Amino acid sequence: MKRTAVFILLLLCSPLIWAQTKTDSCTLEISLLTCAPGTDLYSIFGHTAIRVQDTRRGMDIVYNYGTFDDTDPLFYVNFTNGIMNYSLSAEPMDSFMQEYQYEHRNVVAQILNLNCPEKLRLYESLRKNTLDQNRIYQYHFHTDNCTTRAARILEDNTDSPLVYKNILPAGGVHPADLSFRDMIHEYLDKQQDRWSEFGIDLFLGSKLDQKVTNTEAIHFLPDYLYRGMDGAQEGRKAMVFQRMDVIRFAENKTSRQWFSPFLVFMLLLLSVVVVYLNQNKSGFQTGLLIFDITFFSLLGLIGALMAYLWLGRVDDVCRSNMNILWALPTHLIIVWFMRKKAAWIKYYFLATAFLALVLAIGYPWWTQRMNPAVLPLLGIIIFRSVCLYQKPTHDEKHLVSRQAA
Repeated sequence: MKRTAVFILLLLCSPLIWAQTKTDSCTLEISLLTCAPGTDLYSIFGHTAIRVQDTRRGMDIVYNYGTFDDTDPLFYVNFTNGIMNYSLSAEPMDSFMQEYQYEHRNVVAQILNLNCPEKLRLYESLRKNTLDQNRIYQYHFHTDNCTTRAARILEDNTDSPLVYKNILPAGGVHPADLSFRDMIHEYLDKQQDRWSEFGIDLFLGSKLDQKVTNTEAIHFLPDYLYRGMDGAQEGRKAMVFQRMDVIRFAENKTSRQWFSPFLVFMLLLLSVVVVYLNQNKSGFQTGLLIFDITFFSLLGLIGALMAYLWLGRVDDVCRSNMNILWALPTHLIIVWFMRKKAAWIKYYFLATAFLALVLAIGYPWWTQRMNPAVLPLLGIIIFRSVCLYQKPTHDEKHLVSRQAA
């Protein structure tokens, strides 16, 4: 009789025990964290991470694919060559949030609508990827970054493929043919960071002007992954079932940068014209010679760096850079002959002026989107190259003096 009573009791309680076991296995909660852009260039595009919570064990861990070691003595050399070792790290949520609290950057969580096996599988994948033999990966700016990695590990651990809605703009300033450069400019323009924008446009080549697909946009930048995940479907269910602000601050207005590259180079162009018109005054001719040697030397150095990045980097983000057509590396050689006033130098500068003029005329139609600050630079190149072409050489001066005699 006792055995029968115990059996009946166990039979009645077994659904409760099974339900409790199922609940325990589902105490994991996984969220996609999207962090607002910062003011420094490395943080200006925002950040993505994955948060794993277990209420039963009191666990709250953030998995971050954006970890790198800037204390490595070869860090900047490797950075220039495109060899950037990033890694996946795991840290407590409180520790991860300190930077964003200090910098007053908003963090939004999208709690993912995953079933128990998906949560366990994703958590196990993240744990395996933090092992020393797995955690390091080769970072590539627009094709394999912290957002790309977070998106892919989520996609790889769902039962059904994720289907994203189209998040590319259908009209406005940038229609559906959005490029990687357009996406980058969106953030730099918000921060009014004209100098960083100029530097990026200067050294990143035409590969950045390729039109992105919907998936490429979602895998590229944190805000785009946020928007893509917000409307994503896994089978018949929405991938996100709840959104919440982890921290939110009042929006800070960005002060406008009046000291922009375009303004600086335009003032430089006007100054060069004024000095040229007054070159008969004492010292002005010497000043123009010093300017020409310095200006074309700097252009040559920039061009040489462009050529090195084009040929030396392991990725293709700096290749096919049309800016090298006005920042000619050959200027580094020519400046050594400028004071000698050899006859062939004239024709070099005539060709330089013609090439810069073609670039200026074709500015709106080139396949690579050039920065507006390039236009006054082209103006300086054209003006000074024409002046140097018209300047008489030693042979011409000697001939004139003989004819006068």
